[in-house]
Amino acid sequence: MGDFYQNGIITTLHNLRSRTLEDLERELIEFSKVRPMSLVLPSLYSELEAPALKHIVEELKQVPYLAEIVIGLDRADQDQYATALKYFDELPQHHRVLWNDGPRLMALDDELKEHGLAPREMGKGRNVWYCFGYVLASGKSESVALHDCDILTYQRDLVGRLIYPVANPNFNYMFCKGYYARVAKSKLNGRVSRLLVTPLIRALKKVCGPSDFLDYLDSYRYPLAGEFSFRTDVISDLRIPSDWGLEMGVLSEMKRNYATNRLCQVDIADTYDHKHQDLSPEDAAQGLSKMSTDICKALFRKLATNGEVFSTEKFRTIKATYYRIALDFIESYQNDAIVNGLKFDRHSEEQAVELFAQNLMVAGAYFLDNPMDTPFIPSWNRVISAIPDVMERLKDAVEQDTRDFFRS
Repeated sequence: MGDFYQNGIITTLHNLRSRTLEDLERELIEFSKVRPMSLVLPSLYSELEAPALKHIVEELKQVPYLAEIVIGLDRADQDQYATALKYFDELPQHHRVLWNDGPRLMALDDELKEHGLAPREMGKGRNVWYCFGYVLASGKSESVALHDCDILTYQRDLVGRLIYPVANPNFNYMFCKGYYARVAKSKLNGRVSRLLVTPLIRALKKVCGPSDFLDYLDSYRYPLAGEFSFRTDVISDLRIPSDWGLEMGVLSEMKRNYATNRLCQVDIADTYDHKHQDLSPEDAAQGLSKMSTDICKALFRKLATNGEVFSTEKFRTIKATYYRIALDFIESYQNDAIVNGLKFDRHSEEQAVELFAQNLMVAGAYFLDNPMDTPFIPSWNRVISAIPDVMERLKDAVEQDTRDFFRS
C-alpha cells in the first residue's frame, strides 16, 4: 500500500490500489478523444533479441487508447531494420520505426551538423530527440509518454499511469516523472540514484547553500527513472543532453520552463526490474562509471547557470561532504533491507560510493577545464528556425524507409 505523503515542491501521485486497470483504461479512452496520446520507445536492435521487449510488445497490443507508437531504432543495419519493421508490425496502433542509422536519417543528420544543430554523439539522448521530432512532425498526439525497452517486469498499466497526468484534460500538468521501488530478486537496486544522486544533492545543499533547484531535484523519488510523459507542446522548446545526463537534463529543463505546480511524479509500478549496468571501475567510459560522471557534470553545469561559482577546492569539499553523507545512507539502506528480508552487500555498496566520489572529482575537473562546453542538443524550435521544412523532411524520410524496407 502506497503512502499519501506529499514531500518536496512537486505533486506526488500515489498508487493507493483503489482502481482497476479496466477503469483506468476506460477513462484514458475518453481522454484520447480530446487529447490524443503517443508513446516513444527508444531501442537498440539488440533489445529485439531479448525477452523484455517481446513481452512489452505483447502488453502494448492490448492498450486501447494510444494514437501512435514511435520506436527509435539504434545500431541496426538494413536487414535488421527490415526485421524490426516486421517485429513491430504486431502492434495494432499506428506506429513507425525510425531507422536512426539508415542513409535517409543520417543524411538529415549530416545537414543538421552543417548548421551546428545535430546531436554530438550517438546514444539514448540522440534517439529520444529524433523520436520527439517525429512526434511533432506527425501531429497525431497532444500528450506523449516515454519508457525504456528493457523492463523485465512490464505491465501495461505502467504506461497508463505514466501518461494519465498529462492526458487528463482536467489536470494542468505539463510533465510527469514515473517512480517505483527498485527492488528485484530480493535486493535493493538503483545504486546511482541511492548512492550518488540523493547524497550528492544533499552535499551540494550543505556546501553551496539554499537552492530552489536542489530542493526541486530532491523532491523526486526516483530522479533517474527513464519513464516520463509530457504535453506534446513541451517538446518544441526542450533541450536534452546526449549523454547519460538525459534524465537529469530533462528535469532541469522542466524547472527552467515551467512553474513547479505544473510538474508531478507518479507511482507507476509495484515492482520494476530491467537490465543492470556494470559498475565498470576499470573503464571510465562504460557502465555506471560513465553514468555517474555524466550526471555530476550535468548537475555542476546547471548550478553554474544559476550563478554558482566552482573551484578545485570547492569540489574537494563537495566530495568530502558527499562521501560522509553517502556512507550514512548506506547504513539506512542496510537497515531497510534487513527489515524487509532483502539481501544487502555492504562491501559492494561502499565500493560504488568510492567510485562515485572519485568520478565526482573527475567531473569537476572536466567542468573547470571546459567552461564553454554545451552538451545540450538544440531545441526543435531552433532547428525549425534554421531549416523551416525539417519536420516535413523527417517525416518523409521515415515514411520512405517504411515503404522501401517493410516485408509483408
